Order: sequence, then structure tokens, then C-alpha cells
Amino acid sequence: MSPVQEQTPAVADAQAFKDAMALLAAPVSVVTTVDDTGRRWGFTASSVSSVSLSPPLVMVGIALTSSCHTPMSQAREFVINVLDARHRNLAQRFAARGVDRFADGDFAAWQDGTGPQGPGQAGLPYLPGAKVLLRCRAVDTIRAGDHDLLLGTPLEIRTNSATAPPLLWYQRGFHTPVPSDHTG
Repeated sequence: MSPVQEQTPAVADAQAFKDAMALLAAPVSVVTTVDDTGRRWGFTASSVSSVSLSPPLVMVGIALTSSCHTPMSQAREFVINVLDARHRNLAQRFAARGVDRFADGDFAAWQDGTGPQGPGQAGLPYLPGAKVLLRCRAVDTIRAGDHDLLLGTPLEIRTNSATAPPLLWYQRGFHTPVPSDHTG
């Protein structure tokens, strides 16, 4: 049992908690890495957040039961690919089990001269058309209930000027916000 679990009383109604959390809109990202053998790994995440400005830190939540848990929790680097409305099918594919998530060839290898495990290793997979790309060095993993929280510090940030609205996870589905008519 983790320290968080030991200090946290059981929720009176687990379903009410799930239903309440479904009302929190969250940006959708695909988090990717490559292991020591060069195999690419990735999953759809709605639990990605900034943690600190000084030093810059981001957090990614990953379920202990995820097929990507071991390679992600052991990775020295990972990429957070923040998605927009054009990436709904990609988000669904990276959330599915038992499929080759990289089969469509829409990911490139980060070209910085070195892979996450050292020189000569495969580059980190990233989505060139992502709204935001954060190439991160892993700095810590914290167990929190049925998830691990991966903390990383951004080494490189790229943004895309595409005007497509963000892809959000809300009420257990993918959504795109509608611009407001209010100007002021």
C-alpha cells in the first residue's frame, strides 16, 4: 500500500467519485517513449499537468495496469504530444488494447543526435502535427493509488501554429470546444 493510500480514507461512493471526475474536462495527449531495444511505446493520457515553474516540471498519470506502464516508468525520456481536434482517431487508437498503435506511420523520430537511452539509440517518437510537443527527461515516479505519476522536466518544447481547437476528454468521451460568441 502506498503512503497516499494509507493516509486516504475510502471514498464513500466510488461511482459518485468517477461520475464527478467525468465532469472535469482535460486536454488529451499521447505520451510516447522508446525502450532499450528500440521498441516504441505510447498511450493516450488525459492526466497530464504542469507541476512547477521553477524548476519546470510536468506530470503524467499512468495506470499500473497499462500495457505501457513498465517501459514508461523505466524510460529516461518521454514525449508529451498534446492533441487537437484532428487527432480524435489517433487518440482512440492509442487508447485501444491489442493494436499496433504506431502502424499508421504518423509518428517521426526526434532528431537530436541521440536516443533516450544514449547515442546510437532510436529517437523518441513524436507526432509532427501535435499542438504542443514536450520532450522530457524523467526525474521521478511517484506511486499514487492505482496509478504512477511520472514527473519530467522539459528539455525541448515545440508548438504548432495550427488553429485546430484542442481535443478534450469530458464525460468519458472525446470532445472539441466550441468558440464562444462573446467578445468581451
